Amino acid sequence: MARVILPQALADRFGGEVQLEIEGGNVRALLAALDARYPGIGQELEGRVAVAIDGEIHNDPLLEPVEEQSEVHFLPRLAGG
Repeated sequence: MARVILPQALADRFGGEVQLEIEGGNVRALLAALDARYPGIGQELEGRVAVAIDGEIHNDPLLEPVEEQSEVHFLPRLAGG
């Protein structure tokens, strides 16, 4: 299972947990698995966060493959001006 790290700002939604072990072959599958455990969180995360898989940030991550030993970070997007 992939190791998923969520933004600290969402810790209250996950009972204080921000690191989870989730199974999924791509980011979309990880979001679906998260949503099954915590209804509504998949939609909340999708499009609102950047995703880094094994240290590489992806702008359009939904179909990016996730290996069993991958580390996936959901990162808050930064706004600039």
